[in-house]
Amino acid sequence: MDLSFTSKSLLHFVLILGILGATRLHASDPHLTLDYYASTCPTVFDIVRKEMECAVLSDPRNAAIIVRLHFHDCFVQGCDGSILLDDTVTLKGEKKASNNINSLKGAGIVDRIKNMVESECPGVVSCADILTIAARDAVILVGGPYWDVPVGRKDSVTANFDLANTNLPTPDESLLSIISKFLYQGLSVTDMVALAGAHTIGMAQCKNFRSRIYGGFDSTSLKNPISESHLSNLRSVCPAVGGGDNNITAMDYLTPNLFDNSFYQLLLNGEGLLNSDQEMYSSLFGIQTRELVKKYAADPLAFFQQFSESMVKMGNITNSESFITGEVRKNCRFVNT
Repeated sequence: MDLSFTSKSLLHFVLILGILGATRLHASDPHLTLDYYASTCPTVFDIVRKEMECAVLSDPRNAAIIVRLHFHDCFVQGCDGSILLDDTVTLKGEKKASNNINSLKGAGIVDRIKNMVESECPGVVSCADILTIAARDAVILVGGPYWDVPVGRKDSVTANFDLANTNLPTPDESLLSIISKFLYQGLSVTDMVALAGAHTIGMAQCKNFRSRIYGGFDSTSLKNPISESHLSNLRSVCPAVGGGDNNITAMDYLTPNLFDNSFYQLLLNGEGLLNSDQEMYSSLFGIQTRELVKKYAADPLAFFQQFSESMVKMGNITNSESFITGEVRKNCRFVNT
C-alpha cells in the first residue's frame, strides 16, 4: 500500500470536512478595531499590562494559565468571555466541562484586572477584551512576541457546557481530528501548529500524558542519555498506577518559563509530552505539519511572526449573536442582572 498517497487522501478529505463545517464561527470580525476604547477607556491597555506584570512576576506559570484560558474561551462560542461564567441556578457554565475542570486557574487574575478597569472606566470594557489583551501581555512578559490586539468584543450572556466538551482538542486526540477542530473555527493547519507553540510555557497534568510516557515515547525519542533521563523523571512524576493524576510537569522541560521555539525542537527529538503535540511531527498524516515543525524549530523569528498572526486570528473568532445579545459584564463571573 502507498502510505503517502493514503495519508494525503485522508488529510485532504478531513480538510474538506473541516471547511464545510466552519459555518458558524469565523476568525475575523469587522466590529473589532484597535482604537475601540480610545475615547471611552484610553488607559485600559496600561492597566491590563501592569496587572499582568504583577501576576507573572509572582508566578511565571500565570502566563501560560492566561493564554490557555483565552484559547479555551475562543473555541467555544467565540471569544466572548463565556469561559469566565460561574454556574448558577439558571446557567450551566463551561468551567466544569471535562476539558476544563482542574485546568483553568486564571479567572482570579481576570477578576483583579476587571476590578481595576471598572474603577477607571465603569461599564465600558468587556471581560472578553480584558482576557484577550491579557493573553498578549502574558506572552510578551515571558519573552514572546508583541502583536496589536483588536478590541470591541461583547461578553456573552450564555455559556455552552456541551461545546466545551466537544470543541476543544484533547491531549490524546488524533492529528486529523484536531485539524478538523481548528478548521471549524476558521483556523488553518499553519495556525494550529503555530498556536501549539504556546505549549513552550505550558504545564500538563499526569492524566494527560500518562499514556504517552508509558506508550509511544520510547518509539519516538532518540533514546540517548538525556532523553532516557527525562523519561525516567516523567515516570517518577506520573506513575503508571497508583494515582498522581493531578501531578504536573512542563511541556517544554528545556526552557519552561521562556517563550521560545524549543517546544518544536523537542518534537524533532521525539520528546513531545502530549500525544497530540508529537503527532504533528511523527504522524503518517503529518505531511504539512511536519514541515512546519521543522521550520519553527529552525527559525524562531518565523515562529514568532506566525504565532502573532495566528493569535490575532484566533482572538477575532466571534459569534455574531454576541454583538446582538451580548453585554459588558460588571462581574466577569456572572451575567448582569
